Amino acid sequence: MGHTGAAIETSNRAAYHTGRDVVLMPPFAAFESGESFYETVLHELTHWTRHETRLDRDLGSKTWGDPGYAMEEIVAEMAATFLCADLSVSPTVREDHAQYIAGWLKVLKHDNRAVFSAAAHAQRAADFLWQLQPQAAELEATASNEAVLPV
Repeated sequence: MGHTGAAIETSNRAAYHTGRDVVLMPPFAAFESGESFYETVLHELTHWTRHETRLDRDLGSKTWGDPGYAMEEIVAEMAATFLCADLSVSPTVREDHAQYIAGWLKVLKHDNRAVFSAAAHAQRAADFLWQLQPQAAELEATASNEAVLPV
């Protein structure tokens, strides 16, 4: 997470503050498990990728709970899940999932392609976060230097 360059501040709640471009996170000890901490910080870092200087993702959110907000939450949950899978971190169920799911259902009922759009945005966010990691450059260099085997 340190390689993302994201400003991460200690707070009593997890959030991404769009105006300040800061990820807010409770201390590690406030979480029930390491998995819960990492899933949460990856979720918030996905929101961080939406900034105009990064992926410039604007899904139309104006207020908490509106369809654009719900869509951004679907993207963040999907990307965090993708990243957790890559890192072999088992996702945990959070208490706030029920309220988010209600918002997601509204979006999905009105747009039968929303899940595909969300998945595409989530994959772009996950890829973006991976590209910020030092091993990403090493892997790209290795891939470009691999010999092509004759057919």
